[in-house]
Amino acid sequence: MDTHDVSNAPEYLGYLHAHKQNLKNAKALKGRPEKPQKSKDEILMQFMFRQMVNTKAPADTINIRSSFLPPAYPPCYTPFIKLKKVMIKNMCLETHHRDRYLLVKTVTPADTMTAVMAIIEDEDGSVLMLQLYNQEQELWNAHSMKENTVLVVKEPYVKVMADGDYGIRVDHLSDVWFVPEFDDLVPLSWRKRVTQADEDASYWKMKGSEHFSQGDYRSAILCYSKTLDAHPSPELVVIAQLNRALSFLKSYRFDATLKDVEHVLQVSELSEKGLFRKAQALYQLRRFQDSCETHAILAEKYPINTQAANEYSRASARLVEQGSGKYEFRKMILEAKKRRPPRLDRGTYIGPAGDLLLCEKAFSHAFHDEDASQDLRLLLNVDMDKATIGTQTERIELVAQKLYKNPSLIPDFVDLHHGTYKSADVLEVDGIPVVDTFLVKTIILLNGFGCPLFSRESHIGALKGDDDTAKKVNGQFHSSGVWLMASHINHSCMSNARRSFIGDMMIIRASKDLPPNTEITFWYKSPMSRDPKEFPANLQHWGIRCDCILCQEALSTSSSILSTRNRIWADLRRLFKTSKINLRKIEDKVSTLAGTYSQPASEVPHLTLESPYLSLAAIYASSRKLEKSVEFGLKTLESLGFVIQGG
Repeated sequence: MDTHDVSNAPEYLGYLHAHKQNLKNAKALKGRPEKPQKSKDEILMQFMFRQMVNTKAPADTINIRSSFLPPAYPPCYTPFIKLKKVMIKNMCLETHHRDRYLLVKTVTPADTMTAVMAIIEDEDGSVLMLQLYNQEQELWNAHSMKENTVLVVKEPYVKVMADGDYGIRVDHLSDVWFVPEFDDLVPLSWRKRVTQADEDASYWKMKGSEHFSQGDYRSAILCYSKTLDAHPSPELVVIAQLNRALSFLKSYRFDATLKDVEHVLQVSELSEKGLFRKAQALYQLRRFQDSCETHAILAEKYPINTQAANEYSRASARLVEQGSGKYEFRKMILEAKKRRPPRLDRGTYIGPAGDLLLCEKAFSHAFHDEDASQDLRLLLNVDMDKATIGTQTERIELVAQKLYKNPSLIPDFVDLHHGTYKSADVLEVDGIPVVDTFLVKTIILLNGFGCPLFSRESHIGALKGDDDTAKKVNGQFHSSGVWLMASHINHSCMSNARRSFIGDMMIIRASKDLPPNTEITFWYKSPMSRDPKEFPANLQHWGIRCDCILCQEALSTSSSILSTRNRIWADLRRLFKTSKINLRKIEDKVSTLAGTYSQPASEVPHLTLESPYLSLAAIYASSRKLEKSVEFGLKTLESLGFVIQGG
C-alpha cells in the first residue's frame, strides 16, 4: 500500500523482462554438473577487482541497486546429523541439494551489494562465489565475514547468477551456520590453534569478555557457551549466563536473554543484573506490563540504581500511552525530525472507538532519507510479477532477522494475510529458529505500507502543488513499514478511517461517526488519484474485491457510458494543460461528464468531477470572478457527496 510500484513503468519493465529471461535460461541448465568456467585465480581476481571498484565509487551519488527474488523454495528442515557432506565438484546447477551440506571457508574478505558476498573454498580447494541474502546489516556491521571464516551451508542452492557466473545463493538465515574455529567440524588444516577445545571454563570466560569489549557479540556468545560446557563452578555459571544474557541483549536476541536470566534468577532470585536485564529484554519485546512488574522488584531492592530507575520511568510511560491513547504529537514530530532513522520510542494504543482509533508502533520500519545520498533498491519479484523501488528489500531483511532472533514474535507476524503461500509448521531445527524468508517476503509485500516521514508535510506539499510531493501522496513513498494491527484493516474506496504517519508511528483516525460494530476500513489505493477506467478498484494483488458504492456503480454502468466518461475526463486533462484555456469549452465538457452519472452525488460521489470543478474554482478565483469561484467550489464539495444547504 502506497509503495512505489514500477511494474508497468517502461524504464523498469525491461529489468523485469530481462530477469524473467535470465531465469528461463538458467532453468535450461538445471541438473548440469557445476564445472568452473574460470580458474581459481581468475575467480579471485575478478572478485577483488569488483570489490576495489565498489570501494572507489563516489559516495555522493544516488544509485538504483537491483535485487532479484528467485522462485520460492523452503529452508532446510532436516536435522544436521542427517545431512551428508557434498563437495563443490559434485554439485549441479540450478539445484537445491537436499539432505546435503557444504563445508567451506572464505578465502576473500566480504563485499556487499545486494547481498553479502565472498569467495569460498572447500576442502578440495574448489572455489565458488557465496551470496548471503538478508544478512547485510547483521554481518557487515559486525565484521563477521572475515577471511578464513568457516561456514556450513545446508542444502546448498547452486545458481546461475545475473552475470552468467555460478554461485551459491542462501536466502534463509538458518541455512548457513558460522562454525567456531574450535568446533570439531573444522579440518585441522584450517585451524589456527589445535588445542583450543581443551581450555578450561575460566579461559573461555576471559575470551568471551575480550570479544564483548570489541563489540563482537557473536563470538562472545560462543565463548560464554563454551564456558558453560567446560564444567564451571556454580559462581562462574551465574557470571557466564549474565554475561551471555548481556551479549544476547546487545545482539537484539531478547528471547535468549530472558532464558539466560531466568536460569540466573532461579539460583539468585534477587540478582540485580538478572532483574535489570530481564526488564530490558521485556521492554524491547514490548511487554511493558511485565517489564514494569520486574522494575518494581528492582526498585524496591536496589533503590539507588539510577539507570534502572530511568528505564522504569520509560516503561511506565509506554504503559500510560498504551492504556490512554494520550500522546504528545508535537514532541513526536520534533523527535522524528532529529532521529535517523526516525524510529520513535512509544507504546501502541488500540481503541476503544473514538476519534483516535489506533496509534501503532511499526513492527518493522525501513527509512529512505529523500534528502541524503542514499541508494534506492529495485526489487524484482517474478512470483508476483512485480517491480518496486524503495526499502522493501531492507524490510524483508529486518523482519527476517527480527523473527530469527526472537521466535516468540513469529505467531503474530505469520497470522497476517499471505495469500496462497504455504509454509511448513516447523519453527526450530537443532535448537535454531527456522524462518521461511519467502513467507516473510510474501507477508511484507501484501501487508506493507509506504509512508512519508510526516503525513502533514506531505499533504501540505500536495495542496501547494508541489509535483514531487504530489507523487508521494499518490502512492510513491520509498520508506516503508509493517504495522501488525493496521494490516488487519480492509480496503474500501468509501473508507471510514484515514491513516497518517509520524516517523514509524501510524495514526488511524475515524473520518466519520461510526455506529457500534462498524468495520473499520481505509484505502489501499486512493480513489481520488485513480483514472475513471480504474474503477472498480483493482485489488487483485491482495486477492480481494471492493464492493463499495463507487465500484458497484462502475460495474452496473454500461461500457459505452464508461468509455464516454473516460474520454471526456482525458479531454479535460488535456484542455486544462493548454496555454490558452477555453473556459466555455471546459464547462461544456464538465457538464457532459456530469451527465454520465445516473445517481445523485449524495448517493454515489462523482469523483471524476472533483478535480475539474476545483480547477475551475481556482481559475475563477485568480481572475477575481468570485461568484463563479464559489459556484464551482460548492460543486466540488457536492461532487464528493456533501449536501450544501443555504450555499
